[in-house]
Amino acid sequence: MHDNGSQNLKRRKSRAALSNAAGRFDLGREEVDDGWHQEEAVTSVATEIRCEMARSLISYNRSPDLPFDRSINPYRGCEHGCIYCFARPSHAYLGLSPGLDFETRLVARPNAPEVLRKELSARSYKVATLAIGTNTDPYQPCERDHGIMRACLEVLREFNHPVAIVTKGTLIERDIDILSDMAARGLVRVGVSVTTLDADLSRRMEPRVPVPARRLATIKRLSDAGIPVRIMTSPLVPGLTDHELEALLAAGVEAGADAASWIMLRLPREVSGLWQDWLQEHEPGRAEKVMARLREMHGGRDYDPRWGQRMRGEGEYAEVIARRFKLACARLGLAERAEPLRSDLFAKPAQAGDQLSLFG
Repeated sequence: MHDNGSQNLKRRKSRAALSNAAGRFDLGREEVDDGWHQEEAVTSVATEIRCEMARSLISYNRSPDLPFDRSINPYRGCEHGCIYCFARPSHAYLGLSPGLDFETRLVARPNAPEVLRKELSARSYKVATLAIGTNTDPYQPCERDHGIMRACLEVLREFNHPVAIVTKGTLIERDIDILSDMAARGLVRVGVSVTTLDADLSRRMEPRVPVPARRLATIKRLSDAGIPVRIMTSPLVPGLTDHELEALLAAGVEAGADAASWIMLRLPREVSGLWQDWLQEHEPGRAEKVMARLREMHGGRDYDPRWGQRMRGEGEYAEVIARRFKLACARLGLAERAEPLRSDLFAKPAQAGDQLSLFG
């Protein structure tokens, strides 16, 4: 079993990570039995949410292999707990573990809508599609109580600002009223990630994500409301879910998706150890094959962070997957590239104290 800093790996109920190894910037932690408590160790971990007042919200990137240059994150960490999540290492910057802490010690940013409004109102701001959900899911369970994502959507609608949303959460259906209004003006597109059609595998790999059938139902409800939806078969796991690629795309089409995308499993930094521990616990018979395929695509390493390689890998296997995806999309009528969202409608609404036009 991979040694990621935890000596005693225990399965936690409804959690994917088996350990809580220290992050890169933490001093370290280790669970020990001090002999005081005689009962069995607690196997469930409660979710803790603390609030953080954001100083800024929009993050910019210059990555040539990303289709957007800006994004926002209403939350840090994600209770969905997908074991493969490439965003797990970001929790280390908070002095927390990319393991269980990422799933259980979350940060909500309640002033995000106000900060977003301020940043969009700046004279220097130039409009372009804003991505939400590219790091942590804006529709994870805590959004039901905090409503930060919905408040941010209200701001974006007020500014006629284009937005692309990625989620696994069915809570997005709550916001169909806002999204359908924006979709009618060409201002929104949603991507729903469905990694497998196997409900048992999904439960183990993505413990607090709605089951695949429920996510497909969300695609249908969004599509029926006139909201364009992309099915995202991401991440594709070699030797574990790759055989489902065509079936996933077909299920997406049946649900109403008009576009599709795929990304190969990515294992940056601490994710590799967490993933390998999960494989040994849940899929020991396939672990060697899965890792061999990944290393084959990344020059013998678990992960290659180079732009242009990190999303898909390279080599014969990666090329076969790309061909299968392209052929299936052509057969099913799925677009690989969606039409760009409108930016020409963007307008900064009048604010209190603005000088009124003499001519109305």
